Amino acid sequence: MEKVKNIPFSPPDITEEEINAVIDVLKSGWITSGPNLAKFEEEIKEYCKVNKAVALNSATAAMELILKVLDIKEGDEIITTPYTYTATASVAVHRGILPVMCDVAKDSFYMDYDKLKSLITDKTKVIMPVDYAGYPADYDRIKEILKELNREDIIISVDSAHSFGASYKGEKVGGQCDFHSFSFHAVKNLTTAEGGAITFNDNNFAGKEDLYKEFKYTALHGQSKDALSKMQAGAWEYDILTDGFKCNMTDINAAIGRVQLRRYEDMLKIRKAIFETYTRVLEKEDFSIIPLYNDNEGTESSYHLYTYRVKGFKEEDRNLLIKKLAEKGISTNVHYKPLPMLTLYKNLGYKIEDYPNAYAQYENEITLPVYSTLALEDAEYVAEETVKTIKEILSSK
Repeated sequence: MEKVKNIPFSPPDITEEEINAVIDVLKSGWITSGPNLAKFEEEIKEYCKVNKAVALNSATAAMELILKVLDIKEGDEIITTPYTYTATASVAVHRGILPVMCDVAKDSFYMDYDKLKSLITDKTKVIMPVDYAGYPADYDRIKEILKELNREDIIISVDSAHSFGASYKGEKVGGQCDFHSFSFHAVKNLTTAEGGAITFNDNNFAGKEDLYKEFKYTALHGQSKDALSKMQAGAWEYDILTDGFKCNMTDINAAIGRVQLRRYEDMLKIRKAIFETYTRVLEKEDFSIIPLYNDNEGTESSYHLYTYRVKGFKEEDRNLLIKKLAEKGISTNVHYKPLPMLTLYKNLGYKIEDYPNAYAQYENEITLPVYSTLALEDAEYVAEETVKTIKEILSSK
């Protein structure tokens, strides 16, 4: 009997170097936010070519922190896409705002920019595009729309959870819009186990005296001093400046991130090779819809998710494909079930029937495994077995 392979979906790529970096922090006597975090923020800044970077415990916290510090609240409007993970929209809900959802364009994972224009009102304060699967949204198109409407006051806060290391028109993602929020969660290309970061250029945005400083203390209960400063001899006293969150990143997480960042460009090359392997096998088939990951004009994915679609497949066909591939030891996933299909958003009044393009993307999408320790021969196996299984399903219909 043929031995079934075991190909997980997205395990972290952790080496002895990350393990030793964590041990060093544990032995140092300082394990929460401290010198490693400060260095990690500097290194993120340099990598993304931006003026400021704030490392936090998640991209979710990053997106919500931006809304809080800029006083986006009930009565304001935020426009985003239904084709995303809940975090993009739930941060608005936490602020007392029901996000306005702009359906994706036909045959696209990105919001319909023509429709976006018609959804902007006097109450619109923020647009939250999503860099889906690691490929950047069309930032310039959004800026053009705002310019046409004379609404350049609207904040563009990008959910860049997937796109750390991606490029937009030849530049690393991170400084194109007002704010970018990255994720360093366990399944992301670059991981800190749990983590995220905000990158931005204008430290006086919206008239702020020192936005970086405000982000930092609002992420730590609104406390005027961080733990390291407070621990200096005689420096115990602090003030509480606002009703802050508790979402700072620790030195343990930052130590992992710093090693990952040193290795990151090599990791991206491996991910790109996996994408190319999948495409080489899958593009031969008429039923294949290959994901966009490079426009050959300087916009390039971070190669986070290989979001493959199958022409003619319905939801039940795709689910059967996932089940059959699992029997062959291949773990796959779906990105995403559109938000209006989820209980929270149904209860808030959203209906999937209002987002037909999002549903059409979802019903035949399957995400193939991509991670920097996946051997190319295993990637080839995944692609070949995917083709074989799709043909079996189609022939039985």
